[in-house]
Amino acid sequence: MQILDIETVELIDEISALRIIDQTLLPGEVKIIDLKEIEDIWQAIYLLQVRGAPAIGVAAGFGIYLAAKKISDDLSYDDFYKEFVKAKDYLNSSRPTAVNLSWALNRMDDLVKMNSDKTVKEIKKMLHDESVLIKEEDTAMCKSIGEYGLSLIKPGDGLLTHCNAGQLATSKYGTATAPMYLGYEKGYNLKIYCDETRPLLQGARLTAYELSSKGLDVTLQCDNMVSALMREGKINAVFVGCDRVAANGDAANKIGTSGVAIIAKHYGVPFYVCAPSSTIDFNIKTGDDIVIEQRKPEEVTEMWYKERMAPNDIKVYNPAFDVTDNDLITAIVTEKGIAKAPYTESLKELFKK
Repeated sequence: MQILDIETVELIDEISALRIIDQTLLPGEVKIIDLKEIEDIWQAIYLLQVRGAPAIGVAAGFGIYLAAKKISDDLSYDDFYKEFVKAKDYLNSSRPTAVNLSWALNRMDDLVKMNSDKTVKEIKKMLHDESVLIKEEDTAMCKSIGEYGLSLIKPGDGLLTHCNAGQLATSKYGTATAPMYLGYEKGYNLKIYCDETRPLLQGARLTAYELSSKGLDVTLQCDNMVSALMREGKINAVFVGCDRVAANGDAANKIGTSGVAIIAKHYGVPFYVCAPSSTIDFNIKTGDDIVIEQRKPEEVTEMWYKERMAPNDIKVYNPAFDVTDNDLITAIVTEKGIAKAPYTESLKELFKK
């Protein structure tokens, strides 16, 4: 069985579990785990066992439904809602940067608030259906992004991607990889280049793994080799995902993305951000308002090594994301269409559609 034949995030309602692939073990081990307690779901999101903005949103939808399912049917609406909000706020604290987490939880919260006249049992059924719908919409969204992205490239192109915005980060197809998968299905013979993506190696462990498993032509390189690749003319376009887009088009994505964008601009290589509409946050004006998650130093100093590779007393800077300024972005590809500068106008126009 290929890794792409396994659901990235799945609700197993009969046993009240969220089923995921433990992505911290890939590619060496494919381990499927069932999460039944809200604490385990929180931990899985925090530890990146489930990761990628869309997949986190899907997991959050299923997670808050499962938490609500455990609340007694005999409670009044007000008492049920207090317990629901407690669970929602707890899950929302697992990761601060990816807007899909709060987006999915707020969507489920809105559903509960709009149905205060219903019984608790009826509300739980609605939450189940809404969580399933979030996943179905994610799959359709990824395919649409892929189709729009495919219109920006031609057969034989060399494409570079950073981190993992593939099927392992979504329900299917991925965001940044969706044009690659659709191009493969159409015989485009694309040449894909994956940054290893330090320090957690999502490009090496996940993107290279899933794309090569499908049969795509994939080459892996260290993050600091991007300039050499572009200088040699091997890259025709860059496609990356994102965790949050500000109203002005500034985009937060995995650390290292902004550096790729700067190099791409120097060499005249188009730089495309693939952004589900759920990642676009009109409540923040610029990327300066995006909270950047700081990760533990051990990810830099000793993770993946048999022995620690840095002095014991060294200070470590380990932000999980950086912000790519909008003037470095050629276009933002959404499921609703392609937005170009000025993004304050074009993104609003897409949402009007």
